[in-house]
Amino acid sequence: MAFDANRPLGPATRAIHHGYDPAENGNALTPPLHLTSTFAFPDAETGGALFAGEAEGHIYSRISNPTVALLESRIASLEGAEAGLATASGMGAISSLMWTLLKPGDEIITDKTLYGCTFAFMRDGLSRFGIKITHVDLREPANLANAISGQTRIVYFETPANPNMRLVDIAAVSRMAHAAGALVVVDNTYASPLITRPIELGADFVVHSATKYLGGHGDLVAGIVLGKAGAIKQVRMIGVKDMTGSVMAPFNAMLVMRGLKTLQLRMARHCETGMRVAEWLEAQPGVEAVYYPGLKSHPQHDLARRQMAGFGGMIALELKGGYAAGLAMMNRLQMIRRAVSLGDAESLIQHPASMTHSTYSPDERLAHGISDGLVRLSVGLEDAEDILADLADALGTNER
Repeated sequence: MAFDANRPLGPATRAIHHGYDPAENGNALTPPLHLTSTFAFPDAETGGALFAGEAEGHIYSRISNPTVALLESRIASLEGAEAGLATASGMGAISSLMWTLLKPGDEIITDKTLYGCTFAFMRDGLSRFGIKITHVDLREPANLANAISGQTRIVYFETPANPNMRLVDIAAVSRMAHAAGALVVVDNTYASPLITRPIELGADFVVHSATKYLGGHGDLVAGIVLGKAGAIKQVRMIGVKDMTGSVMAPFNAMLVMRGLKTLQLRMARHCETGMRVAEWLEAQPGVEAVYYPGLKSHPQHDLARRQMAGFGGMIALELKGGYAAGLAMMNRLQMIRRAVSLGDAESLIQHPASMTHSTYSPDERLAHGISDGLVRLSVGLEDAEDILADLADALGTNER
């Protein structure tokens, strides 16, 4: 088969090659790292045109930088978006987008389950400025129809949701939101663009904590927001430049691009081992429940098969014995690390109620589907046998 430059390239190829020509950069195979705060203009007229928006180019790295711009274009290509904007963290991406889109009197409808810091930002941050936050169980799109109003500006959700692995039908919710004049924002951190591409299913914006699977090595903090080019320009010039200042450093952009080169390989391994671990856990007598979209027992397994190209490496589980049993199991682990975050090469385990979702009150956790006994496992890239052996010892079983 001859190489056809006009044929659409696959995601692994685009993650490695998109937007870069070595011949334009001294034939350097790896894109250069532009460690500069400002950019020189060939003449005063060019500087004026850049500031007026009449010419394209870089002015100051708080607004744009060539290394960061290449990362933005690569992730946009993977997500099927027109444009991307890289930020200093996932929360930087979320807050920059929200401060750009919202005004006092607007409403956000969110799913009942959100990452703890996202929940706190909305409850304690946005609501202080006259923005109404309404939590709805979006597993059933009809619930959105009953809640949406003329004030609803944004419908926001994660799928799968952190930490309990609930799913939302992106296409159905997007149709309903758009019919009411609302925008749809999806946090795609858990899935990555190699498993789910929300924009292709109707969403308006996608946000990521690039700290997780996109970076993949646990050595950086980063975020990205993606959508239509005009809207992303607004987020850049208002949300980041003027509101949050949540600027990604060029060095971090370089690290995320390095992570993208192996994203397809890593996600395949996360999915393969994740399924094996989930099936094994489900068979253990000390395990009360396992929440993983690849399992037939997951109540939304059919939806997962429709909108996901794989089932990822994130597992939630509850042990018989509840909270105390979960903590005891985590403390007996030897290889799997007790740490927050996810998507790293290392397998990580944590207790959401006392860690990532401690911003919820006990009553809020109960109302939002986060039990005190829930344990979250991020399945890493170690040999599956070693992961299972560590879990077997921690659960007190020799069966692997």
